[in-house]
Amino acid sequence: MSGYAALLARELRLALRSGGGSTQALVFYFILVLLIPLGVGPNPDILRLIAPGVLWIGALLACLLSLDRMLLSDAEDGTLEILILSPLPLSGIVAVKSVAHWLTTGLPLTVLAPVLGLTFNLSGEVMFWLVVSLACGTPALSFIGAFGGAVTMGLKRGGLLLSILVLPLYIPTLIFGTLTTVAALEGRESSTSFALLTGTTLFALVLGPPIAARIVRIQLR
Repeated sequence: MSGYAALLARELRLALRSGGGSTQALVFYFILVLLIPLGVGPNPDILRLIAPGVLWIGALLACLLSLDRMLLSDAEDGTLEILILSPLPLSGIVAVKSVAHWLTTGLPLTVLAPVLGLTFNLSGEVMFWLVVSLACGTPALSFIGAFGGAVTMGLKRGGLLLSILVLPLYIPTLIFGTLTTVAALEGRESSTSFALLTGTTLFALVLGPPIAARIVRIQLR
């Protein structure tokens, strides 16, 4: 476990030192969500109606901004080849990188969401389910993103291709996450859609790292 802890500490240290990906994601999320009420207008009923979709789509797009650096930077400087030679399995290394991406991107977005939700006049219960759905669903975005990062790892400018590959895989998470918040907004039970969101996240956590690790080995041959 100490090897995984050391790798996670390294990933977090690099992410905080560079500051680029996570900071850009938060700034993008903040600006995007605040611009929507200015464009739609001050009608509180309309703002509450569109809030779940806006906040979830904003989080999804913000996560995309830093995905291309998850594996590419280590592949470019040779660090990834050194990590492969370590006792840690490659799937575990990819999983740690995905966790680090979530801690520096998905988790801050989740914390920021209720603050931005105030601009949409959301109630306390809706805000609760928004935060819970983001906390449960954003890890799937990072683990699915590792797959896209592995596929485009050998490309210098693979950002657009990464988005094309990953966005269709994000759709179930987006749908179930939005439905969880919409159900609370309409006074319905949110447990069914939340259970489906949890299942989608677990599916990504289990299958994402092994598939991404396999692709990385093929890329480095």
